[in-house]
Amino acid sequence: MGIDKIGMKAAVLATSVIAGIGMVANTADAKAKQVISTYSSTEISSLDTAKATELNAFTQLDNITEGLYVYDSKGQPKKALAQKTKVSDDKKTYTIDIRKDAKWSNGDSVTAADFVFAWQRAVDPKTASEYAYLFDNIENAKAIQDGEKTPDTLGVKATGKYQLQIQLAAPQEYFKMILARETLAPLNEKFVAQQGDKYGTSSKTTLYNGPFVSKGWSGSTTQWTLNKNPYYWDKKHVKLSKINYSVIKDPSTAYNLYQTKKLDQMTLVGEQAQQLSKHKDIVKRDLAATSYLQYNLKKNNGLENAKIRQAISLSINRKQLTERILKNGSQPAAGFVPRKVATAPNGKKDFYDVTKVKNTAEYKPKLAKKLFAEGLKEVGKDNINATVITSDASASEQVAVFIQDQLQKNLPKLELTLQKVPMKSRIASVNAGDFDISFQGWSADFADPYTFLQIFPSDSAQNHTGWQNEAYDQAITDSLDKNAANKTARWNDLVKAEKILMKDQVVTPIYQQNNEDLVNPKLKGISYNQINGHYSYKTAYIANK
Repeated sequence: MGIDKIGMKAAVLATSVIAGIGMVANTADAKAKQVISTYSSTEISSLDTAKATELNAFTQLDNITEGLYVYDSKGQPKKALAQKTKVSDDKKTYTIDIRKDAKWSNGDSVTAADFVFAWQRAVDPKTASEYAYLFDNIENAKAIQDGEKTPDTLGVKATGKYQLQIQLAAPQEYFKMILARETLAPLNEKFVAQQGDKYGTSSKTTLYNGPFVSKGWSGSTTQWTLNKNPYYWDKKHVKLSKINYSVIKDPSTAYNLYQTKKLDQMTLVGEQAQQLSKHKDIVKRDLAATSYLQYNLKKNNGLENAKIRQAISLSINRKQLTERILKNGSQPAAGFVPRKVATAPNGKKDFYDVTKVKNTAEYKPKLAKKLFAEGLKEVGKDNINATVITSDASASEQVAVFIQDQLQKNLPKLELTLQKVPMKSRIASVNAGDFDISFQGWSADFADPYTFLQIFPSDSAQNHTGWQNEAYDQAITDSLDKNAANKTARWNDLVKAEKILMKDQVVTPIYQQNNEDLVNPKLKGISYNQINGHYSYKTAYIANK
């Protein structure tokens, strides 16, 4: 999942800060009404389940939509709208009975047909969903995405008003994890058709079936609310009546609001994290997320050379970055797939440890200079000029400045320019291939290495690098096809793919993010998913005593 929660600072427009302060209610006054106030570190890109791409948008969707399964705090799937799931002996056919009491926020029933419509829409190339890969193992999904078959041939059908049947191309042991992803939530076809291209671009043009409904978000507003959904089937267990949201990019502003009890929760960054490390309200959050540099190999500006990219990686002191700049528990990243995502079939080794490749992510400035000189010779250049595009949120800016300083010191013939833009602009530029280097983040969609490695096959809609590698493609294909049911062989395929990716440095991993939050001690019951970093407030409440 493109997280980009890594950027949590940068100046907020004065109007948005003032509006945010005016909007958030004093927590002491809100207790009896079960109202809390929190914030988003960036603008929200979309509430369309097929088009949302970043962590803050997914956190919204986790609270306003609900699919067949949802995640618990450890990233494991548990039943939501699915009441009964039957899996065939060959593990390729799933028959799921859906709750009959689930409603949309307009009063319509949630039916099996709503899932069929949503899934067919997500895999349709016209939708251009970056998360269409989640459907890859459903029969015909890839052919549909390649334009070879029509969306109505997808291996999913309603076998009753409240029964869904799914046909997989191959067994997939983590398929229930995929079913819990927001992209696989249902959509009301009639409502989506009425809204057309405007669906999910504002609160008014979105329909809800989750614990809360969004109010007041226009697509660009910096303040809105999530209100308790009176049509939600499990509303008796939803205690909060309202969640006030503001866009706050500056941690100092967030902390001031927290101190004055106008925020119930905030994430600590940089010096702030160090200074407040002993705060009585601190809560440590693990996260399976990697912040990294992504290269555009299609511009022929020198970055297409592997030695140039390796030199960049070896010029960055990740330990210094995490210990002196971030100071929030984040760890240096030696691979793209982070720690604690998956262990070997024998349960003994972490994927992260098995896949380390020597001379790819260590701090070795002398080797970096040597490789850079060789790379320059190979591309016939005296120097390289490149722009790093990054979110305008402050932690992103801080890290980008650190990287720029490191590279200027260790690779003087590499001239880097930083371009700070709003989140939506960064995402749009990368999607359009209009970038040299992008600093961004990716968190696990589910607890499996594939959720990271699926980005880089040559035919992936998320591969914006232009990189193609036959051995990599084959390893990913084998993990999905001939070795899908063989845990050891599949593991070896994914290990091979990660090592190829790191050797070529198509992306340069910088650090694995961990979060430290300040949380109002009276705010209880938040469900935080340590795999993808999403917050669910369905069971949250303000304790009055």
